[in-house]
Amino acid sequence: MALQDLCNFQNILLEGETAEQSPVRFGKKAASSYERGLRSSSLLDFYIPVAEYLDESPIQFGQISPDQSSSSSDSSLPPGLPLASSQPVPLPFPMAHGTTTLAFVFQGGVLAAADTRSSCSGLVACPASQKILPIHSHLVGTTSGTSADCALWKRILSRELRLYQLRNGHRLSTSGAAKLLSHMLHPFKGTELCVAATLCGWDDRSSSRGAANGQETDLEAMPSGKVSLIKSSFLKQQPCVRKEASLSGPSLVYVCSDGSRLQGTLFSVGSGSPYAYSILDQGVQWGLSVDEATSIAREAVYRATYRDAYSGNCVDVYHVTSKGWTRRTREDLKEEYYRERERQKEEAEKKKLIHVLKT
Repeated sequence: MALQDLCNFQNILLEGETAEQSPVRFGKKAASSYERGLRSSSLLDFYIPVAEYLDESPIQFGQISPDQSSSSSDSSLPPGLPLASSQPVPLPFPMAHGTTTLAFVFQGGVLAAADTRSSCSGLVACPASQKILPIHSHLVGTTSGTSADCALWKRILSRELRLYQLRNGHRLSTSGAAKLLSHMLHPFKGTELCVAATLCGWDDRSSSRGAANGQETDLEAMPSGKVSLIKSSFLKQQPCVRKEASLSGPSLVYVCSDGSRLQGTLFSVGSGSPYAYSILDQGVQWGLSVDEATSIAREAVYRATYRDAYSGNCVDVYHVTSKGWTRRTREDLKEEYYRERERQKEEAEKKKLIHVLKT
């Protein structure tokens, strides 16, 4: 049996077209925007809820008010969609969240690290959560905020980027993915939606365009003189390639649920970020090796968990290069504690030795 028969897609489209003039439960604008989302064929024309029926809390999103429940028999929305009729339930206590995520750019690519503790007020809800979520082969995102919101919007972003790649033959850049996510989150500004993501990716626009056009992009097998001659003549004929070449390489963009976007080389988000910045600001440099960058990232997360009660347990480290992202083995932060004790012992022995030599 076909998937559209199981999901009743054809009936939804037909009933949505024949019910344009009947009364609407959520308003005419909401119904028209919903039908546009079903019929859209544009690249970035995805369905975004209309802000008129966004209440104070996303818990109330899409629910029926008492004055609207009387018109439930003459709705023009498709019958296959679930409708919630229960009233929103207030939260029993304020849910305080905390985390420590960081990412920075160096000569080896982009390195992202995060702790694994998910907190809910004074409760450790999950000691082994995953706060760095892969989006595609060359893009990962560090998440801070509500875990369910971050996981949902990660899946939505992954779907849109995959559709873009299938339609155009190449991946969307990291800044383009951040802009897309920002536009999708902006209608929820002012609600209780809490998503703060740092997109860590590697852009290779020139090679992807060449591969999509059927051109050979591997110039390493040619002689150096011939390669330089080809590059100079090609750049003179097509100046737009210079802009694409400048987009290639590591990229880092921060996106918040209020729609803001920031592009930079170093970000740390969460309740433990002030303590992580104290290590990152003095240790992160462009010429770091992969081992040195990993050590600095682990130490920054450890320092944050030492002072921040909402961060802790383990540390995840992701490394993004031109070949894609790789994940290092999850490590318990107590190992970093033991390494720190060993470093302190070595420093104390050096000081004693220097003092003995001076006397």
